[in-house]
Amino acid sequence: MARSHFTLAALATSAVAGADIVTTRELTSSTGGRFDSAVVGLRSGEEYVVRVPTGSDAESEQSRDLVALNALTPGVRSRLPFHIPAYVGQAPTGDTRAVVYDYIQGRPASLDDIGGEGSASDSIGRAIAAVHSLPTSVVSDAGLPANTSAQIAATSKKLADRAGASGKVPQELLTRWALALDDSALWQFQPTVVNGALAPESFLVVGDQVTGVLGWQNLRVGDPALDLFWLNSASSASSAERVHAAYDASLSKPADHQLQKRARLYAELEIARWLLHGVDSRDASIVADAESMLTGLAATVQNDLLNPLSTDTGQVLAVEDVEALLDRTPVPGRSFSPSSPAGAPHANRIAED
Repeated sequence: MARSHFTLAALATSAVAGADIVTTRELTSSTGGRFDSAVVGLRSGEEYVVRVPTGSDAESEQSRDLVALNALTPGVRSRLPFHIPAYVGQAPTGDTRAVVYDYIQGRPASLDDIGGEGSASDSIGRAIAAVHSLPTSVVSDAGLPANTSAQIAATSKKLADRAGASGKVPQELLTRWALALDDSALWQFQPTVVNGALAPESFLVVGDQVTGVLGWQNLRVGDPALDLFWLNSASSASSAERVHAAYDASLSKPADHQLQKRARLYAELEIARWLLHGVDSRDASIVADAESMLTGLAATVQNDLLNPLSTDTGQVLAVEDVEALLDRTPVPGRSFSPSSPAGAPHANRIAED
């Protein structure tokens, strides 16, 4: 049974010595019921968020998030154009704990906030670039994971191989993924600090500006494409391109020309991960859902020969061949966009296996 916001307010009083709480309200979030959460107001005017995990997975996530927040020192935070939650206190409750953070103004973004003029696209691109521009010592000094490009490629290959061994992935996808995973040019990138768990709702926005970024449990040195793969779920390619353009413009180093290809690969491998989640949990409904998504993806990539994942594009098509190929391409809005089904493990966990 979910804890009421009044119960959570009482826990916040225990967690923060001297807290004079005068208001409390439920906090709407997109955590899928994995946390009970509320916003409490102090007589001083400050507001806090109190969160209690509802299961062991959420508890582990919260613990890793606290480690990351501790690594993000005031000096590091001053480099970022948005706020990061600050730990305030904690209190035991049952066999878990309530954790209190400061409250950041803003609403969780959605894919609807990715678009043209007046959208949060530019601010989101700048926010991601700021994270990727942090010195990698932020992560290494805290003892958090630091992966090389070769390690990341190997981990992705392991995931693809496991999915292939299930016998439920169309052969054309296995071939497509193998070509990308064996393409050394695709994996010649400089690992950066990454959030590792970004999704639209990670960004708190007010108007067209990002005010905060939540969910730092996968903070690491890794592939910057892991923080951008979710853009493949955007309603149109132009919407995602606006974020990428703002991202590229905000980086002080040369652009990674293979980044979007790797991001697309991670988005496709997310479906493989969802499949394996169903296989491992012996949930036939998840397996069937993943198989349906993989079939749809296979049909789409067959009609998307102009956008391979590997850098070797093969034979150059004649103009008439390109025109014929475009005639066969599905109309916008009907092509497959990989996205996480409700309850699906987040794709950035590809980097954690």
